[in-house]
Amino acid sequence: MQKVLIIDDEAAGRLLIRQYLEAYPTLIVVGEANNGVDAVRLINEFRPDLIFLDVQMPGLTGFQVLQHIDEIPQIIFSTAYDQYALQAFEVHAVDYLLKPYTRDRFAQAVARVMDPRTANLQKIQPLAESLLAPSGRGTADRPMPDQYPEKILVQTGNRLVTVAVADILRIEAEGDYATLVTAKGHHLSNYGITALESRLDPRLFIRVHRSDIVNLHYIREIQKYPSSYDVILQNGDVVRVSRSYMEKIRELTF
Repeated sequence: MQKVLIIDDEAAGRLLIRQYLEAYPTLIVVGEANNGVDAVRLINEFRPDLIFLDVQMPGLTGFQVLQHIDEIPQIIFSTAYDQYALQAFEVHAVDYLLKPYTRDRFAQAVARVMDPRTANLQKIQPLAESLLAPSGRGTADRPMPDQYPEKILVQTGNRLVTVAVADILRIEAEGDYATLVTAKGHHLSNYGITALESRLDPRLFIRVHRSDIVNLHYIREIQKYPSSYDVILQNGDVVRVSRSYMEKIRELTF
């Protein structure tokens, strides 16, 4: 069973999708919204597997809705405006239904959802990246100081979940990937530690080891030894500072 939300400001549009979905017993409609604000609330509440999403709606547009949700489900856009098709596919939506559409055209879109190759998270990831990437101008290696992302996407089962950057205590390398450590738990990121370092604000996150980055806001104390330092975080984690990064720690002391 897959949970479905229908988001459209027109009652007739929502009803049509409901009627067409009756042919798919494994797709269960768990709610509807007629505006962007309610859409965000319902998506975060129900955590659907699929949403049918209009573009032009009161409150928030469909694209703005995607910027405010905690998890990125599969998306089929359903709209009367053809000028947003390119933008929809740039964020890797499953399909783009241009109103009015037929039952056969609807079936083609749903078939993409039912295809496990389409449902693969690797195809959803670009959507999440495009929504959460910094919007300002900067170099390829480092964004402008005020344009660092506020959230990072991590994989949890078959979902992508957002983690607030401000909640990250430290980042630990895990082979080609990295674990984000927060007070609530550990999250595996699809990015490596070096890639994450380049995307985060260096005023807050410092590399202390080839395998560790720490958030300055969560440093409780620094223990100094004759030839090394240990960083103690507020959650009790102890992170050893390697020789090549000791100068960064010395710069923090007065």
